[in-house]
Amino acid sequence: MTNRPTVYVVDDDADFRKSIVRLLRLSGYDIASYESADELLLHLPDSGPGCILLDLNMPQMNGLELQKRLEAMDVHLPIVFLTGRGDISSSVKALKAGAEDFLCKPANKHDLLEAIERAVNRDQKMRKDRAELASLRARFDKLTRREKQVYSLVLAGKLNKQTAYELNATERTIKAHRHNMMHKLQTRTVVELLSFAERMSTLAGAHKGPAPIDGEPPPYGTKGYCPQVQ
Repeated sequence: MTNRPTVYVVDDDADFRKSIVRLLRLSGYDIASYESADELLLHLPDSGPGCILLDLNMPQMNGLELQKRLEAMDVHLPIVFLTGRGDISSSVKALKAGAEDFLCKPANKHDLLEAIERAVNRDQKMRKDRAELASLRARFDKLTRREKQVYSLVLAGKLNKQTAYELNATERTIKAHRHNMMHKLQTRTVVELLSFAERMSTLAGAHKGPAPIDGEPPPYGTKGYCPQVQ
């Protein structure tokens, strides 16, 4: 078994695929090569780290269409687009949809390897963030409905007496709920509780503040980098 990142090359040009595969293998990556978008969809990437090197202009299903399909299928490997007929409109669409980079053929070797390295690094960071978010949410999901209400009011700066009044409960009962809530979230102080809430909210893609109690927070997102295209 290997822990090396895998680059999934999708391009209908056989000669190009052959040369790219050789370059990337010499650069230390594992490679999976496909001649069409449909072929990739039939052999979806596994759970390991990596990225997709994707041709924009292909018959039947083009690169932008494949990007949308993968997003719908919850496959979030970063994508580096390559095209022989680059245009600003396509690059903007790809990058707004989350592509890592958009390069024109023949791509400079240094630029290509740099883009792939960025994509792989982003994938590894996103995997780490998703794992951390899952851990935080698992703790949060252990809270009862009442404990979630106490959580929300503590984050709002309410004292036990004020929380008891708002929830129509005794202060002693609120203290017990607060103790249980802090224990389940593995926090010991209000400062740690605020840090927990802010971290969960940040990882979920929110701008600021604690994660909402009802409903899912916005999905974690990233900003694309838009290079010049010919």
